[in-house]
Amino acid sequence: MAYDGELADRLRALLEGEEHLTEKRMFGGLAFLLDGHMALAANSRGELMVRIHPSRADDLLARPGVRPMVMRGKPMSGWLDVDATTIDDAMLQGWVDEGVSYVRSLPPK
Repeated sequence: MAYDGELADRLRALLEGEEHLTEKRMFGGLAFLLDGHMALAANSRGELMVRIHPSRADDLLARPGVRPMVMRGKPMSGWLDVDATTIDDAMLQGWVDEGVSYVRSLPPK
């Protein structure tokens, strides 16, 4: 399955105006990077992928439709997959804020 173009457009609109924003096709999805760090993606399963501070994982995993991101059979610390069908506009803004705030705390690449 290709990434969800509507989700990518919604992310693009919310990220408009962010400095040093780039888009990159990765792993069958469309990633949004800030200063070279991936913050969010519309992944190849039609879900939202969000980079978070690992200390936030337990709180965020309690939300509906959220699960740890798994790559090659292993959960990836600091990454979550979110069922896009559970995300209204306000919730999407919150996920964008999570991803942006974490990657902005990292040094630019």
